Amino acid sequence: MKSPRSRRKLALGAAAFTLAGAAAFATLPPAAAAADGDRHGPRPPKPTIVLVHGGFADASNWNGVISRLHKDGYPVIAPANPLRGIPTDATYIASVLTSIQGPIVLVGHSYGGAVITNAAAGNPNVKALVYVAAFVPDTGEKLGDIINRYPGSEIQAATRQVPFTNPDGTTGTDLYIRADRLRDVFAADLSKKETQLMAAEQRPFSASAFGDATTAAAWRTIPSYGVVAGADKAIPAAVERWEYQRAGARRVVEVRDASHVVMISHPDVVERLIEQAATDTR
Repeated sequence: MKSPRSRRKLALGAAAFTLAGAAAFATLPPAAAAADGDRHGPRPPKPTIVLVHGGFADASNWNGVISRLHKDGYPVIAPANPLRGIPTDATYIASVLTSIQGPIVLVGHSYGGAVITNAAAGNPNVKALVYVAAFVPDTGEKLGDIINRYPGSEIQAATRQVPFTNPDGTTGTDLYIRADRLRDVFAADLSKKETQLMAAEQRPFSASAFGDATTAAAWRTIPSYGVVAGADKAIPAAVERWEYQRAGARRVVEVRDASHVVMISHPDVVERLIEQAATDTR
């Protein structure tokens, strides 16, 4: 049987060993500690998803997509697109992008595709472009020409023109989709109740956007992805397919019976393609 003095010596020795071990672990460099806890190292952060809506609309068009992205842990920003024409809108969205730290996946619906094509140029943080039933113009092109490349668009005939006064006193023209045509040409796969709300809440869209020439084509240097709305009566599906092919899109998903607002009627399809683009960039 050990004496009380021997037991005290053993206890002190064990305590000294424990303290020495803790001190040694505490002095490990951060990289060594991380490697010890995760042999593969820390995963890179998920990119911020920036969602840019199109004409006549607002950022609420992305609600279904946003909720799914949030569930999967993605940071999301859906800024208001001014809808005052490509020079104004692309400059504004570019300024939003510069406020974001880290990688970005930039998504544009309809006219928003033209905006992101210009806004992303020269920004190294934008790692992927996702076009959703969108315009994908090249440098020098105008949307008014692209939309008529293939037949099938009914949107221009369904709009009404409303003059407005610019700050410099000149007169501009805003476009609105007529309430009695909005569901048919814009959102045929949504309920009548939903499209009545959309008609009442639609935002004015400057007609100048169709005559503005694109000054940069970010898809030439940034990987792109595309969603084709197969029953689109705003931008014909044939136009979307042609644009995505020309841009060399890494993946194109077509939703056969989808209207122009495919991100509302099929948010799961759009969200999955965005997440694929995000995964490919990590």
